[in-house]
Amino acid sequence: MTKQEQTNNPHDICSWRPVSECQDCAIAGCLKCRYNPGDLLHFIGLFLSAFIPALIGMILSGYGWYLLGWFGLAVIFFGFWEIRILCSHCPYYAKKGTTLHCIANYGCPKFWEYHPEPISTPEKIQLFIGFTIMCGYPFPFLILGKQFILLFLAVWGLLMFWWTLQKYTCSQCVNFSCPLNRVAKEIVDQYLMRNPVMRKAWEESGWEVSESFSPEIFF
Repeated sequence: MTKQEQTNNPHDICSWRPVSECQDCAIAGCLKCRYNPGDLLHFIGLFLSAFIPALIGMILSGYGWYLLGWFGLAVIFFGFWEIRILCSHCPYYAKKGTTLHCIANYGCPKFWEYHPEPISTPEKIQLFIGFTIMCGYPFPFLILGKQFILLFLAVWGLLMFWWTLQKYTCSQCVNFSCPLNRVAKEIVDQYLMRNPVMRKAWEESGWEVSESFSPEIFF
């Protein structure tokens, strides 16, 4: 690793090392461990499938001004709160810089330091509270405004968002301690073995890394 690469990757996370190092990785192709604009666009597209019907429904219901409250909460949650309790534990966050480059919260400011240890239980509780508030905010206004078709479309979009996220993103996401993560322990262990800073923090938190691995199970 060059001196410049060490400066940009102070925690030596393999996701930010040269891509040539992926050639000898036993779990190559199992994780979304490198930034890909296509993954980000996929995430945004899924989110808009629920957000657009809710937005239109609130406006047609006569509660358009209440969108300012939703947007304000979104800035606080996705821009500051979620970044600390969830994103700061993610390998994507480890790269040096003032903004986050990842497949979901791209461009959000990095006010907090990187936390290589797993997410704590209080952080998980806060995360679910935040998700509940953000996802549930528009529905009372759609019901009060009797925008039932748009309500159905928003609910359907939200369900498809979470289902698709679980199946295609959470099953390959490198933020392993997120309560929505679905990556197998064997793959998590292999990733931790390639990342000593993360491994040390996880083992100090009680995680036991197994070095045995059967790649044929996952390919």
